[in-house]
Amino acid sequence: MRIDGGCHCGNITFVAEIDPEKVTICHCTDCQMLTGSAFRVVVRAPRDKFELRGGKLKVYIKTAESGAKRAQGFCPECGTPVYSAAAENPQEFGLRIGTIRQRAELRPAKQIWCRSALTWAMDLRGVPQIAKQSG
Repeated sequence: MRIDGGCHCGNITFVAEIDPEKVTICHCTDCQMLTGSAFRVVVRAPRDKFELRGGKLKVYIKTAESGAKRAQGFCPECGTPVYSAAAENPQEFGLRIGTIRQRAELRPAKQIWCRSALTWAMDLRGVPQIAKQSG
């Protein structure tokens, strides 16, 4: 599937080819911290199928629990996280679903690092829903 997207302020833009059946929710504590949320939703794009079209990402290198170094690419202007990848010679990019224009079409296929999941994040059916914020 061909996708396109970018950051909140429009500084960063990209296109990619992805497999829409490979969308993953990650509940690890690093993803919670780096998103400021309960989890992160990603889809992988092979290096040769990802093209940065506009802007220049700032990269932060984090060390995973496994000891692996991971590059976190984000917009230097608005801070939108765009991807994660191996710090050295990345073969694929974990694109952040929120940055993809076609995100409504990308239903998660699996969840990982569930041992770190916030218990309430695993079942939101009982939480009241409001169509949009008022006031």
